Amino acid sequence: MARTVRFHDVGGPEVLRLEDVEVGEPGPGELRVRVDAIGLNRAEVMFRGGYYIEPVKEFPARLGYEAAGVVEAVGAGVAGFEIGQAISVVPAFSQNDYGVYAERAIVPASAVLQRPEGVDAVVGAAVWMPYVTAYGALVEIGGIRAGDTVVLTAASSSVGLAAIQVANRVGAVPIVTTRTSAKKERLLKTGAAEVIAVEEENVVERVLSATGGRGAEFVFDAVAGPGVVDLAKVLAPDGTLFIYGLLSGEPTPYPMAMMPALNMRTYTLFEITTDERRLRRAEAFVASGLRTGAFQPVVDRTFDLEEIVAAHRYMESNAQIGKIVVTVTH
Repeated sequence: MARTVRFHDVGGPEVLRLEDVEVGEPGPGELRVRVDAIGLNRAEVMFRGGYYIEPVKEFPARLGYEAAGVVEAVGAGVAGFEIGQAISVVPAFSQNDYGVYAERAIVPASAVLQRPEGVDAVVGAAVWMPYVTAYGALVEIGGIRAGDTVVLTAASSSVGLAAIQVANRVGAVPIVTTRTSAKKERLLKTGAAEVIAVEEENVVERVLSATGGRGAEFVFDAVAGPGVVDLAKVLAPDGTLFIYGLLSGEPTPYPMAMMPALNMRTYTLFEITTDERRLRRAEAFVASGLRTGAFQPVVDRTFDLEEIVAAHRYMESNAQIGKIVVTVTH
């Protein structure tokens, strides 16, 4: 038996319960892992609340995409992993099938990466989703190059902070947006070239001024909604606007009257994590950044597993800068 977070109906953080659940043995293509730390993601809040891109299929339901721990058992047909090995679990499955909010969990081996030497469980649970998300859009798909400018929204999120570091690593210029100027100094220290407070400043004017009127080659947007109209206006010719989140909760228009033509696409992390070749390249890129110190994962706060309700409430407060991690005591 293992303490496992489940919920029996969609709703707020209060629906989460810590229950004893039989874990069992891994099946073909699976691993059983001892979970030491869990990285919280906005997608889990949305899944629990019933407004994620996929609905909950049955109750009680599990939660959790991202964790770090140790391999306990190896299923049939799995190669490259051994008992006792330090690993991280990355989002590469449906939460209707697996969930890592638990002391122990069964996960698909295809969603497991070897944890680099020197990376502890807390960092191992905080690093992959943010950096692979940013790398996947900007480097793997977008082909960002030195000298390019990228506008990053929701910059104080774990993905936003990772995207700042990814842009800097390839020699690009990260211009970031945040709601107010309260987090400006922290974002500048993290590596942002410019910080724009969207409730206090004109985004279009600031970006065009910072780029000498050229505009940005990329926009990486977690907010969507009506704000994409202004974001489209800051794109350079042949620039690309990636939308990877829906934090606004409002309908997202497509600016049809844009001149020149607008490249606008949705993007999800699964485009990288469910493609073996892309995931291998992402793993190498992130591991290299960790090894050289170019990537410094930001952990805002840790909670114990017993505090999972409080952890979800904190995530919904939007007060954090960086990743929220839940630790598991065995």
